[in-house]
Amino acid sequence: MTDTRYLVHGVFWDGPPPSSGAGASSGGDDGGAPVLRLQSPDGDFRQPALQAGARLGFEVVEPGRSCLGHVVVHSSRRRDHILCAAGAPAAKGKQCERCFMLDESRLMHDFHRGGRVTPGLRDYLMQEHWLYVATFAGGATKVGTASGPRKWNRLAEQGAVAARYVARAQDGRVVRILEDLVTADVGLTQQVRSAAKAEALLQPLPARQLDAINLRAAAEARTLLARAAVDGFEDVEEPWVRPAHAAALYAGGARHAYPHPLDSGRHG
Repeated sequence: MTDTRYLVHGVFWDGPPPSSGAGASSGGDDGGAPVLRLQSPDGDFRQPALQAGARLGFEVVEPGRSCLGHVVVHSSRRRDHILCAAGAPAAKGKQCERCFMLDESRLMHDFHRGGRVTPGLRDYLMQEHWLYVATFAGGATKVGTASGPRKWNRLAEQGAVAARYVARAQDGRVVRILEDLVTADVGLTQQVRSAAKAEALLQPLPARQLDAINLRAAAEARTLLARAAVDGFEDVEEPWVRPAHAAALYAGGARHAYPHPLDSGRHG
């Protein structure tokens, strides 16, 4: 690409959802395509597409993780990503202590418990949200939430193999109350580690088995929601359509983990 140093924010999905269930196995990109989100030292973003067969090469110039800065939420449609002023190493996940405290997006996780939020974050949280149950390649299953505009994309970015939406909530407060109920009563976690997702891709369970696991977990969640004493939502039974881009991951054949550590050296 260039000799510019970039901070890597991860893989995001830039397209709309597939128009039908056929997209999950057709081999095309009817749901858009994933992109690698990179941020330059001046704060600008580049998003090279990760199309099938594309060559990706990079060099790790410094060991360890760098802080990725913090987010300022202006509204449901606009947010800014601010670079770390100190260029500090990451201490909490992908952030230094200071940027973690400045990050407005972290406040959303306590909104349903009466936590303080900024006006911009409140505008984001007051839009429609969806509750989903997602299953990954090894069978691990979680409950999660997505805002209306990113209902499909969020699951694509998380690497779900099978997923179903189980509730549509009027806002982000209600959906997080429901999420906590499902975790407490059904036992579904709210997080599956990225390393576990990647490792499971080496020996994924059969697609039918994964769908059956997801179907059963979603049914248990709906049974709970049907008797929940919570206003502001409706039960739904809607499958998520896996992007065609991922079809090859779940086809037959031998799998091999990338043999080199990614925290140093040149790759690709």
